[in-house]
Amino acid sequence: MRPTVASPESVTWRVHLDRAMWVAGVRALMLQALHPVAMQGVWQRSDFMRDPLQRLLRIAHFIAVTTYGSPEEAEELGERVRTVHRSMSFTDPATGEAYRLDQPDLLVWVHCAEVVSYLEVVVRAGLPLSAADADRYLAEQAHTATYVGLRPDDVPRSVAEMRRYLAEVRPTLRVTPEATQAVRFLLWPAVPERLRRLAPLRPAWFPIAALAYHCLPGWARQQYAVLPEAPGTQAATTQALRAFRRTLNASPRHLYNRLFDEETVRSAEAARERLAAAGYDIRGGFPRGRRVGDRTPDPGRPARLDSVA
Repeated sequence: MRPTVASPESVTWRVHLDRAMWVAGVRALMLQALHPVAMQGVWQRSDFMRDPLQRLLRIAHFIAVTTYGSPEEAEELGERVRTVHRSMSFTDPATGEAYRLDQPDLLVWVHCAEVVSYLEVVVRAGLPLSAADADRYLAEQAHTATYVGLRPDDVPRSVAEMRRYLAEVRPTLRVTPEATQAVRFLLWPAVPERLRRLAPLRPAWFPIAALAYHCLPGWARQQYAVLPEAPGTQAATTQALRAFRRTLNASPRHLYNRLFDEETVRSAEAARERLAAAGYDIRGGFPRGRRVGDRTPDPGRPARLDSVA
């Protein structure tokens, strides 16, 4: 049996273990909000506006378990997600049409907005990936889509396929009042009662969310028009994103783990034990595609992914 869902040699590990994923996750939520129907599903059936941090932590837990959890853990979590989706429906107020949360076209959009955000942001933050690595990542993530009820062939499996999908769906995307309110809320969220002790740290959130906003495609930023964008903003965003990544990468693991909930940390520690038993060197934390004595492969030609979306 495999020690983890995805191999430590996979591109998925390299992307998902990157600490710039915090910015990528917020960017994914902002991009997802541009689909009017999907946004209604979130608006009507999610606790996102009451507790956005919990939503981010659930996403982080899903990523963690489906990346380095055991196959059994991933399938159990996937079944819980599918059960919740099957039990919920909502109505598009513009048309009166009823939708289920597990409608395939909505699941495909959510999947694509997530994985393209993860890929683009971590590469922009400085993770060296080749064009072939980018294709491999999307192919690997096609399997992850099965945990929410899709088939691997339902989602793009290469950068070229992703570009085609996003070009096709683009005419249906627009900023609704709910999307604008969601983005404004992500930039300056309310602090839930259970986290009142963290309220003094609230101003530290805005730079992270602003980075996520400025990492959106140009057309999306133009439609939202929530934050001003002076000449040079995009270059400054890249530099700030790389500095943010360096800062988090320099943080000790025991401190960094405090950002996650206890269940995610327990799952990570169990994965480390399985990897050690399988012969991986985990003395520096999680292995990044290396067994004891192996050499890290040459990353090859860097990918150019800023314009995928």
